[in-house]
Amino acid sequence: MRIFVTGASGWIGSALVPELIAAGHQVVGLARSDASATAVSGMGADVLHGDLTDTDALRSGALDSDGVIHLAYQHDLGQANGAEADAGAIAAFTDALAGSDKPLVISGATLMVDGRASTERDELVPQGPIAARIINMQKALAASKDGVRSSLVMLPRSVHGPGERHGFIPQLIARARAEGVSGYIGDGANRWPAVHVKDAATLYRLAVEKAPAGAVLYAVGDEGVPVREIAEAIGRHLDVPARSLPAENFNPPLFPLLTLDMPATSTITQELLDWKPIHPGLIRDVDQGHYFD
Repeated sequence: MRIFVTGASGWIGSALVPELIAAGHQVVGLARSDASATAVSGMGADVLHGDLTDTDALRSGALDSDGVIHLAYQHDLGQANGAEADAGAIAAFTDALAGSDKPLVISGATLMVDGRASTERDELVPQGPIAARIINMQKALAASKDGVRSSLVMLPRSVHGPGERHGFIPQLIARARAEGVSGYIGDGANRWPAVHVKDAATLYRLAVEKAPAGAVLYAVGDEGVPVREIAEAIGRHLDVPARSLPAENFNPPLFPLLTLDMPATSTITQELLDWKPIHPGLIRDVDQGHYFD
């Protein structure tokens, strides 16, 4: 297959492009800068110059492909404008692929459900600060009625692995280094789901290859890692204490994440696509030490 990938030079894209090429696919990566273009071509993919606001380029890339994986999101545009650009990109893809039965894989985030782990069957409800993004996901799934084999890959809050520099784990490490304590809020029993970036890349590949139209897939390796255990693992490597700290010690976006309990399970996804996370879980990954180099 010839697969068009947005966000090809990003954190997940940098694992996905080699995964796709190793499986025998051709890849075209969207690049909005010379540096991104160099990174994409360096992985062995073709380059299409443009960004998520360039709907003509997006439409062209989709028409010239056998499927699309949409990873990119322009956070620098701000919350409202970023969601608007994302909506335009998804519309360009669904229009280009309508009636073709070609795959369109869109990225989302695992949901939070009170009292239990969220699953692939939980309803997508537009609410909270990401309501607009959820509406975009719904529109992508609705395209399955128009002959697009659309699916969602829902990512946990932590997509970890060697080379991660900007996610929540590096932020926690940086704060612990600066403050001399690896902190959590309350008893730290609230849980984060997590997945290794290479396992996530494999799921995206399986989704574009064979996910049925309308599928919601959960890229979850660890169902729920207690935040206290994350803090303790960081403390071990930095040789600083791990302890509960007042909420006012943490600034957004860490504060809300350190208080939420949001376990998630991928049982349905694993059975549907025969996907098995095989790479280190979050605590084992932190204990390998690469975050502290």
